[in-house]
Amino acid sequence: MTPDLMEEGARIREARAAPPGPTGKTESGGRAAGFSRIATPGEVDVTHGRILYLEDVCVSFDGFKAINNLSLDIAPGELRCIIGPNGAGKTTMMDIITGKTRPDSGTVFFGSTIDLLRHNEPEIAQLGIGRKFQKPTVFEQLSVFENLELALKTPKGVAASMRFRLDSGQSDRLAEVLHTIHLADAVTRQAGNLSHGQKQWLEIGMLLMQDPKLLLLDEPVAGMTDEETARTAELFLTLKGKHSLMVVEHDMSFIRTISEIVTVLCDGAVLAQGTLDQVQADERVIEVYLGR
Repeated sequence: MTPDLMEEGARIREARAAPPGPTGKTESGGRAAGFSRIATPGEVDVTHGRILYLEDVCVSFDGFKAINNLSLDIAPGELRCIIGPNGAGKTTMMDIITGKTRPDSGTVFFGSTIDLLRHNEPEIAQLGIGRKFQKPTVFEQLSVFENLELALKTPKGVAASMRFRLDSGQSDRLAEVLHTIHLADAVTRQAGNLSHGQKQWLEIGMLLMQDPKLLLLDEPVAGMTDEETARTAELFLTLKGKHSLMVVEHDMSFIRTISEIVTVLCDGAVLAQGTLDQVQADERVIEVYLGR
């Protein structure tokens, strides 16, 4: 038996022995996740209708509560927009989901069986959670094609890299991603010569090459032209349904184009949630974020 299977078996036994948790605020209802079926390593169980659960999560930095009893959940294939004033906890929330920051308390599950608090950043990325930061990070000396090829889920050792050749399935996937991110005509261009918006799309494409189930996108249209912003909206609507997306953004016109449900964070907790029109009409949101 391989070490990863042994570790997973130990987790399952431990989960079965644990008492059920208290009823929470999210759609998971605070239930002990995944007790209705045996977890399969690497599989994200969404039979309960949610791909991400955060329950009563708290994080303090030097006495300041950056996240304060935060409860939030996202459905498979959903495109959720997150808004809120600076310091509301948006980035810290993403840090917790991706393993960069450990909460003081609370639970964070990917599907019903994967406790993200038991995994580190590389493991969480391998599980199927991709994150894009505000500033695009691409290999500027390489071509668009080479950036995407490098992002494939393949062994990265020196010997493996030297022997690597794209198979037909990988070639098809790369061509599909190039079309999705609007860069099929720029496949041979050096990444450093792309516009800001194109670099953003390329980085999203690199995440897509990893076949993520959940994408976390931090201010993806900051610094884009109006045309690039419109094409990014098209891109996100194309990804919706195939992937779950959490988009942190301040551009209300962009959010209106892509959103169904908007969550407003303030002081590390959910202040309001609903359609953009609903949250924009909420007096509390107007007071702390939108202004009068």
